[in-house]
Amino acid sequence: MRRILIALVAALAIAAAPVLAEDDAPSDDAGGLSLITDTPAEGFDLALQLARRAVVATQPDKDVLFDQRPAYSEDAEDLIAASHVVAVHFQTIAAANNYWRD
Repeated sequence: MRRILIALVAALAIAAAPVLAEDDAPSDDAGGLSLITDTPAEGFDLALQLARRAVVATQPDKDVLFDQRPAYSEDAEDLIAASHVVAVHFQTIAAANNYWRD
């Protein structure tokens, strides 16, 4: 179980790498984070953002994330695990948006 959790955090760091240079702290603007989006594409972008925030919250030390990257960046299981996390977030967002029904 510990290996799975470590792999998940490491795999999510792949998705987080582009935003780690930015301050990715949750914003309190407009009452905080909302799951409501106008389109499925925006919902998917939000799912990626949630996954990135989870990585940063779990391992805020950027040096540790980058130092471990070679170990997980080429592991298919780790990449699949990261995709699964994004898919779960997207499923939640889609439900919150009533699957973008008019």
